[in-house]
Amino acid sequence: MAKVFAITNQKGGVGKTTTSVNLAASLAATRRRILLVDLDPQGNATMGSGISKNEIENTAYELLTKKASIEEVIVRSELGKYDVIPANGDLTAAEVELLNEIGREYRLKKVLADVRDNYEFILIDCPPSLSMLTVNALAAADGVLIPMQCEYYALEGLAALMSTVEQIKETVNPDLEVSGILRTMYDPRNSLTRDVSSELKEYFGDKLYKVAIPRNVRLAEAPSHGMSVLHYDKNSKVSIAYLALAGEIVRKIKAESKLTGK
Repeated sequence: MAKVFAITNQKGGVGKTTTSVNLAASLAATRRRILLVDLDPQGNATMGSGISKNEIENTAYELLTKKASIEEVIVRSELGKYDVIPANGDLTAAEVELLNEIGREYRLKKVLADVRDNYEFILIDCPPSLSMLTVNALAAADGVLIPMQCEYYALEGLAALMSTVEQIKETVNPDLEVSGILRTMYDPRNSLTRDVSSELKEYFGDKLYKVAIPRNVRLAEAPSHGMSVLHYDKNSKVSIAYLALAGEIVRKIKAESKLTGK
């Protein structure tokens, strides 16, 4: 059964979608079966996977509003070698339509239950806000992966996000855990970056991934070509970093499985 990660941060511009696409591609490169769920109406994860968000017939909107089955919605990222539940601006309407629905927080969890056995990892790219879409992602997830920059404003945002996770855990998903904190746009030459990184390590311990994603021009260029950085420039430092992150996540899950016997 797939391990489900919600990749989220209520602060925008931290590399959330970039991480979703590149982690999906990196895990797929290790021959694992991956489903990437684009739950952001901007549809950037869809476009970054080489899928035109304006040409697809069914999206996460049709899925959440029961207008299409999950089999009808899933499309293939041919270059990335992973499956995608795509999104576009239509998804904004899903929030309005779900407002009066009973069990609206669990709509995504219920539809993913039909395909969890088909994948090893399901990654959910969340919008940069605490919306009904984000709540759906957190309700469906086993763990939360939090990308963040090493700056003090980001630390404030992280505190708010941790509070949100605790609220969701108490009310909607008691099994939800923070799986890891990922440092993005990392520049070790910057003293502030090093200071914030030290604080994160002290507070979160082994929840802080050892891998940090460096600042890189190739990473910024890749989405405009509809591909992950792994396929745009496989030898770049950032490609190697995302492959290392995939390896770290897999090893961590295996270690946890040995401890719990699951």
